Amino acid sequence: MSDIKIKITDREGEIHEVDAPTDMNMNLMELVRAYELAPEGTIGICGGMAMCASCQCYIKSAHELPEMSDDEEAMLSEAFNVEDNSRLGCQIHIAPELEGLEIELAPEEL
Repeated sequence: MSDIKIKITDREGEIHEVDAPTDMNMNLMELVRAYELAPEGTIGICGGMAMCASCQCYIKSAHELPEMSDDEEAMLSEAFNVEDNSRLGCQIHIAPELEGLEIELAPEEL
């Protein structure tokens, strides 16, 4: 197994350094759910289809990320609490080049 380390700041401000497998085709939203870093039912509501923005996160490190898809861009244009560094966690797949990535979960939309 080839795991990488990712730092995730949860919605309470607590930082978690987690092991993320690069060989399971997981994305950041699934990683947050696997480690239960957000209350059940508050992240990944659409199942990772870029249709709800519940997995919005802020990219805090200077990693080169894949281009944003049209669907992701459209969803973020309608979402709350969007910043210049906002991305949908469901659209970022865990890969070796993300070693040391730092993200912060966006506030829950009410």
